Amino acid sequence: MSTAVRAAAFTEPDRPKNLLIRFITVGGSYVDVTGPGEHSDKNRWNCHGCGDFSDRPEEDFLFCIRPDANSHAANCRAIPLR
Repeated sequence: MSTAVRAAAFTEPDRPKNLLIRFITVGGSYVDVTGPGEHSDKNRWNCHGCGDFSDRPEEDFLFCIRPDANSHAANCRAIPLR
């Protein structure tokens, strides 16, 4: 049995203007990293599948949250409900 994600089965959500990175989850949903950019501590990530999000306000430099968002996407099996 294949565990490959079939991204074509789900519609990609609209991209916010401040989208920096978008990861696809193993469940076929998306994790968005948004914010002002690399040198800001006001970046955030949120998962469109399970609703989880970054939880370190004022500490979210891109180099810190990029691996967290990618790790979440690699493990989240929630499917998009919309």
